[in-house]
Amino acid sequence: MTSIAPVVTLSPRDYDAVLFDLDGVLTNTASVHAAAWKRLFDGFLEQRAADTGEAFVPFDIDADYRRDVDGKPRDDGVAAFLESRGIALPVGAPEDPPGTQTVHALGNLKDQYFMQHLEQHGVEPYEASIALVRTLRAQEVKTAVVSSSKNCAAVLEAAGISPLFDARVDGRDITRLALNGKPAPDAFLEAARRLSTEPSRAVVVEDAIAGRAFDAGGSHLRSWLPCGTLLP
Repeated sequence: MTSIAPVVTLSPRDYDAVLFDLDGVLTNTASVHAAAWKRLFDGFLEQRAADTGEAFVPFDIDADYRRDVDGKPRDDGVAAFLESRGIALPVGAPEDPPGTQTVHALGNLKDQYFMQHLEQHGVEPYEASIALVRTLRAQEVKTAVVSSSKNCAAVLEAAGISPLFDARVDGRDITRLALNGKPAPDAFLEAARRLSTEPSRAVVVEDAIAGRAFDAGGSHLRSWLPCGTLLP
């Protein structure tokens, strides 16, 4: 990923904590999520086209993924994409099995596709980002990982980087605490709270369009850096 943003200096004089998004920032899992979403929605849309006679328009990773699902809690992403296609499905229940025509069931099937890839291929961390995390910790700057994914812990373990973070707020926390997903800053503010850090003394590192949207929303998080400032 080519950097087009200005270089930003992180100093412990100015910041007490850095809050990292996971997919596409710390690990090369954004592409895995995108592939899982495409597999999910293309299968769903093909079946719908066969059942209704509508034209099959495949899921577009470049447009649909970044606009509708990237960085959002899984069920929010399902609902947003379906709405973009004018499709209404019941929300259903969290335990709905794949194959059920509900938002939760589609989200569960996407999770199944993602975990299959993780188990078969592992995950690649971005070495430049991990080097930054290590440098920050050496300077006694606190670090946290914030992710909408319920598989965040599994990804961190697979990448071997779980011990590098003082706190983790993930999709399971978002559900359990009833936090609003991106573009709301709730999960990042919760991470700052767990680090006993004032939001104005925290930096957020994010790549998702939905994530960057809350910068001017009164969250008091000090800075917002696109991942292009960090990754090669």
